[in-house]
Amino acid sequence: MIKELILAGLIALKDYIATHVLTCLVPAFLLAGAIVTFINREEILEILGEKAKKIKSFALASLSSFFLAACSCTVIPVSSGLYYAGAGVGVAFIILWVAPASNILALIYTGNILGPKIVISRIVSALLMAFVVGYVMTIFFGRERGEVFQTSEKRERGRIISRIELILIFLILLSLLMPNYIVRSGSYIYKVLVWLFFTLIVIIYSLKMIPKNKIKDWLRETWFFVKIIFPLLLLGVFVVGIIGKLLPENLVRSWLGGNGILASFLATMIGAISYFATMTEAPFVDTLIKLGMGKGPALALLLTGPGLSLPNWLAIARVFGIKKALVYVPTIVILGTIVGWFFGNFIF
Repeated sequence: MIKELILAGLIALKDYIATHVLTCLVPAFLLAGAIVTFINREEILEILGEKAKKIKSFALASLSSFFLAACSCTVIPVSSGLYYAGAGVGVAFIILWVAPASNILALIYTGNILGPKIVISRIVSALLMAFVVGYVMTIFFGRERGEVFQTSEKRERGRIISRIELILIFLILLSLLMPNYIVRSGSYIYKVLVWLFFTLIVIIYSLKMIPKNKIKDWLRETWFFVKIIFPLLLLGVFVVGIIGKLLPENLVRSWLGGNGILASFLATMIGAISYFATMTEAPFVDTLIKLGMGKGPALALLLTGPGLSLPNWLAIARVFGIKKALVYVPTIVILGTIVGWFFGNFIF
């Protein structure tokens, strides 16, 4: 039995490394390093910092996250990059939530499989949850975040980023997004080829346009995110593989029927522990619906499945701190349960 569990963990790890590291994590880490290196911190503080107007900064973070097709692990370097660049804690965690839970690519795919009503419900609930998460994290940690940047060394105010560096960040973003946007089916090698094409453009452009000392700073910041996040992601994926082996599938399916609060809570917890790459949650939920799962729990699983995962928990605790993880994860679980119950009983 122990050998089978270890094998299940290793298989999950193998699949994760084979299908996520190159096309998802590598560009995400490079993007995080570029954000910290090239973006003017003082301007970030003005637009997305703790002292910025919450409605404006939260709305900007939520809406922009819809266009970032990322899973719960890939989004961590991006969110933490903005966080270390000076963005408020509420903004950072909104991006951490919305990008995997409700990005436009996943929404289109969900609509094709499950229909427009559940897509609209996913958008509305993700946005509502985002604002609640933003305010909760700000209430708990906003003051200490503001004090850190109030006492930090001031940088010269000016443009948020130079045109040359903005183009670089845009090219890195293309290398992150295009494999999923262009290749939606077929062999994974096609995603690798798309990623390789855009990555070569990034390399050529940076060597020609970015000073060597800036490139060194960028790679140093990138390595910082790699060393603190990547090992924990691998550990989390291994553990998820073991949990998947232990999970009594038939029992879980029988408990997900109806739209009761318990069914929504169980669906939320399954999503919060399991790992779903972006877009894989829709066919999984479709299968469970055909087996009798209620639409309320289905919505809860659509949100928390890609939005949270055990690797995500561990990485958040390492990057943002254990206290923030202990507030964020239960908040999502509670909100996901309430949303699933409410939509299941009053909307669907």
